[in-house]
Amino acid sequence: MPELPEVEVLVRHLRPLLQDKIIRTVHVRRARVLAPTSPRKFTRALRGAKFIRLSRRGKYLLFTLQSPTRSEPFLLVGHLGMTGRMYLRPVKTPLPKHAAVVLNLGAQNFVFEDTRYFGRFTLDATAPDKLGPEPLEKQFTAEHLARALKRSAQSIKVKLLDQSLMAGVGNIYASEALFRAGISPRTAARRLTLRQVVKLWLSIREVLAEAIARGSTVPLDYAGDSARDGLFYFGRAPATPDSYEERLRVYDRAGRPCFDCGTQIKRLVQAARSTFYCPRCQRHAR
Repeated sequence: MPELPEVEVLVRHLRPLLQDKIIRTVHVRRARVLAPTSPRKFTRALRGAKFIRLSRRGKYLLFTLQSPTRSEPFLLVGHLGMTGRMYLRPVKTPLPKHAAVVLNLGAQNFVFEDTRYFGRFTLDATAPDKLGPEPLEKQFTAEHLARALKRSAQSIKVKLLDQSLMAGVGNIYASEALFRAGISPRTAARRLTLRQVVKLWLSIREVLAEAIARGSTVPLDYAGDSARDGLFYFGRAPATPDSYEERLRVYDRAGRPCFDCGTQIKRLVQAARSTFYCPRCQRHAR
């Protein structure tokens, strides 16, 4: 599932491409991705509107649009779900089977494609308001993290997935940050020492920043015709050199040697999600 780095890279890619573009027609092919917005309300709001800003909140894409019939701008919220892609394609390009929403911008279509339809493209902007601080912003401090963890008896891996704790970190980068910090994913959040919390705080910021930097080199103008395009589900072309892929140290590497000590990476299930860790580098205190 795309997480904060993938969404941030996509936002940076789309922002200049969409700036000042006017939506001429709206074609809703899968109404479920609009929920709770109705197709009629969605179409009426977007037709004729201009893209004036694009930002990110957690894993959400926030499109600010200006309608010719409204005095104030309004927000369109996008979420990639598990398999969503957003990209611009020439109007003469055939639409993919799973195109959920297509916005015509003139010579190009802006396509929201979603194979499993778990994503969202809606006028309902309530979900981003419930998120915690952005982990790469100043508001997310080691002190904030320490206070939040002290109140939780959950395992630290599960707690890191709590979007009210911080926005945008999911299964992939939680595993990666814990490995860098040398913390067992099974440790209760409130049992972490202040030193461990500071190390984890730094690791979270480092792993996210590095993923964004690497992802920024990936060509994204690709609709996708394969079931798996690596971690950048929104459009990493099959011909993209391996050097552009994210270099993950534990995630999805069960049974393979740890890059640091050579011990086999292990997998366990926590809160119905796979966790990957090195049993030697991330010893669990009993």
